[in-house]
Amino acid sequence: MTIEDLPDPSIEGDPLTKRYQYLIPGSEDSITYSVSAAPMPSECEFSFFDPNDAACQEILFNPKTSVSELFAILRQWVPQVQQNIDVIGSEIIKRGCNVNDRDGLTDMTLLHYTCKSGAHGIGDVETAAKFASQLIDLGADINLRSRWTNMNALHYAAYFDVPELISVILKNAKSKDVDATCSDFDFGTALHIAAFNLCTGAVKSLLEHGANPAFRNDKGQTPADVVPDPVDMPLEMADAAASAKEIKQMLLDAVPLSCDISKALLPNYDNVTGKDMLGSLGLKLGDRVVIAGQKVGTLRFCGTTEFASGQWAGIELDEPEGKNNGSVGKVQYFKCAPKHGIFAPLSKISKASEHKKNAKVSSSRPSPAVKSKKIDVTHITSKVNSGLSALKKDSTPDSTFLGSKEGMKTPPGKEENATSLGSNSSSSSTTSLDSKQNCSKKWNTARKNKKEDLKSHSAATKGRNNTFPSSRRNPFDEGEIQIGDRVLVVGQRTGIVRFYGTTKFAPGKLSA
Repeated sequence: MTIEDLPDPSIEGDPLTKRYQYLIPGSEDSITYSVSAAPMPSECEFSFFDPNDAACQEILFNPKTSVSELFAILRQWVPQVQQNIDVIGSEIIKRGCNVNDRDGLTDMTLLHYTCKSGAHGIGDVETAAKFASQLIDLGADINLRSRWTNMNALHYAAYFDVPELISVILKNAKSKDVDATCSDFDFGTALHIAAFNLCTGAVKSLLEHGANPAFRNDKGQTPADVVPDPVDMPLEMADAAASAKEIKQMLLDAVPLSCDISKALLPNYDNVTGKDMLGSLGLKLGDRVVIAGQKVGTLRFCGTTEFASGQWAGIELDEPEGKNNGSVGKVQYFKCAPKHGIFAPLSKISKASEHKKNAKVSSSRPSPAVKSKKIDVTHITSKVNSGLSALKKDSTPDSTFLGSKEGMKTPPGKEENATSLGSNSSSSSTTSLDSKQNCSKKWNTARKNKKEDLKSHSAATKGRNNTFPSSRRNPFDEGEIQIGDRVLVVGQRTGIVRFYGTTKFAPGKLSA
């Protein structure tokens, strides 16, 4: 319910300027204001509201500017607005707004907005902490939640990594409030939220205020379990990997010894020398390497780092596609030109010579170390109908082999094998040769009594490949194969005939 849903002032006999109140669960005396757009000066050069601009100040301090409009201003995520949370918030309160009243669009209170405004790089932490204390002194309820995100003030402070506001909130909270859960984060606590978002300051502050590091969310995860794994992060996120390592170790150290945390322990290779690790991979410093089959460079470093656990490789790239000059967090691991340095887990690098060898292998064998040209294929559809959808609907197990003199049938109970073969028809040219060979073995095992026929069919097919299409014996003309029949193509792929006729891309009559 919004403010428009409240009783008509004329009926109640109160003046229009009097603020009506609507009872909301969790608050004794608060209302939700209707949604409005942020007011802007008629000749404003900015696309956002700037409280430091004279024209914007005229609107801000104008008594006719409504609470809904002021809430709309607070929703603008720009430094000019967020660093003036106290000025805008005070104007909202001056207009008779209760500290627990809500914005109709976000369902957030002034305290919620204040916790957001302390975010580093956007707001002003000192201003936000001071204004939050004033709101709490005025009766702001720290336990109120936004009904859209289910987050309370502590959750917002943890999410935006504002330890100063965490201290302000928990100073006025009960001990159990520090572990209040949030449904939007699998019913995890503020500590889960901070750990998942790599908010180092928030994690430290929450632990100092008694947050439970062994608390498990609905998925059975402790805060340490939800910390992103540094190894899974993109190569350019070395700084984030350092934060992940620090946060996870911090949380593991805080867990009581009686708690089983065997699954959360970090693998540690710090006692293994970089030389030994490289030797096991057949690499040495100075070798040409490929990173994840994408970037090529020279191996300049291998060893432990301060930004993540385990062994890391430092590579000087040939092209300026890196993220640093060989240093991370003011620690110089090797030297190279700016944007030519990059770090990667040892599992993601391979020798450049091996990369070239793999590139010469048939394109039908995929290799994770080979970089293929990135082509947008989202608009491309297969020219061969795999027949999978029709296979599910068609209960008839018959399958005609294209070019065969006899209509060979799929034995009853073998439709599963036919399905697996049919799925191969929609695969790309990079389908593994090994998988095709295995698939052929299954096909032949299931059809031992047809082995000789398949061999003769294969030989006949090879013989006909050198014949002009028009001179071939055509099973379509003789009625052996019709549109809709399931067929085997070149003894490898099964599918359903959808087209037969002449084409522009090849002479003769073709089928698809």
